Amino acid sequence: MRSIRRWLLGWLIFGMAAALGIAGYATFHTARREASELFDYELRTVALSLPSNLTGAGSGTQREPDLGDLADDRIVIQIWERDGAPVYHSAQAPVFARLAPGFNTVELAGAHWRTFGVEKNGRYVQVAQPVSVREDLAMHLALHTLWPLGVLLPVTIGLALLVVARGLAPIGGLSRALATRSIDSLEPLRLDGTVPVEIRPLVEALNDLLQRLNTASQAQRTFIADAAHELRSPLAALKLQLQAASRDGSLKGEGQTLERVEHRVNRIIHLVQQLLTLAREDAQPATSMAAVSLRRIGEQAVSDFSLLAEMREIDLGLECEGARTPNDAYMVLAESHGMSVLLGNLINNAIRHTPAGGRVDVVLGRDGERIGLEVVDSGSGIAPAELERVFDRFYRGEEAKGEGSGLGLAIVARIAERHQLALSLRNNAGRAGLSVAASGLRACDANTPASTAS
Repeated sequence: MRSIRRWLLGWLIFGMAAALGIAGYATFHTARREASELFDYELRTVALSLPSNLTGAGSGTQREPDLGDLADDRIVIQIWERDGAPVYHSAQAPVFARLAPGFNTVELAGAHWRTFGVEKNGRYVQVAQPVSVREDLAMHLALHTLWPLGVLLPVTIGLALLVVARGLAPIGGLSRALATRSIDSLEPLRLDGTVPVEIRPLVEALNDLLQRLNTASQAQRTFIADAAHELRSPLAALKLQLQAASRDGSLKGEGQTLERVEHRVNRIIHLVQQLLTLAREDAQPATSMAAVSLRRIGEQAVSDFSLLAEMREIDLGLECEGARTPNDAYMVLAESHGMSVLLGNLINNAIRHTPAGGRVDVVLGRDGERIGLEVVDSGSGIAPAELERVFDRFYRGEEAKGEGSGLGLAIVARIAERHQLALSLRNNAGRAGLSVAASGLRACDANTPASTAS
């Protein structure tokens, strides 16, 4: 996959390295040329500054002229009279033929020399210097001009890394904002002054897509809710008509057939009711939290399902563990209706899957500043392979019994997600039955202000 960061860094570093290389090459050759011109100037200066009374062969009988820093550069000096007679030459130095005035480059004994000749005070003065010495000195000076470029290269690379990282930071921030969003969060991304103008079209396109997805999702939820609502009334009327016809004898048929019809109608009514509840839960991306009594919600739920439990000969009860006082209300920050639906679905699911003579317990418990609830039944439990799938919508296990719709635990999972609760589902250890726990409710007091969670 192509990376914008690598592409930018690669071309920036390559471009800067190439530019610095060309600049270094030009600087190096310019420095060498200027150094050569400087040495020519020194040769000319030496030739013009020699004393007019210099004679001899420089063999030690007469002190060599003081050439300052050029003494180590092997300057060879030769002087002739006007008539061509030699007057002076440097000791232990090769003898050059008299050359034309000015600068010349000659080869002598396999080495190249740079010479300068000039007429002075009736004499002809000629000085020479090995080209190799000049090249070494020029190279040394030229290399000294390149060290700033060597320092500049890593500094420039570091600057390029910093600039590219800062320039692409808004894209990383946008990616993190999208990655940390809830699956149900379809609100548009906020544009502020930190978003570069180059990224604004992308953000606006994403916002447009999110808006269209939100519209489509809302339409789907509205359709399900409307359909469930429209189906609930005629199904309830159909059930009443069946019951009335069965009582007055206008509906003829075997008792078992009528029982099956009523059973099917009840199941459809339950399914429609669950669809309506699920659509309502999906339509609430944010939850308005307030201080509510979990104990009161539990007592109400147990009371609502007590008649169904008695009909099925099931012992249904509420237990409070870790209560701080005998009348501990277990105040939590939650949404009252959502917690009622959650607990109601857990109790209803437990009752429907518990055989006659069984037991269903609703247990409230504390864990420090967190409060949770657990519904424990003595039913048949769930196969371990299906424990992870029972929260899926419309999923029912192969051995599931009762007239469930496969939406009860899906609704529980949706409400728990909105409340940011941890759900755990496990078979009871050492005995039959299933335990479903929801933990993570924050304990509070009755005066805690309401808040909103997404």
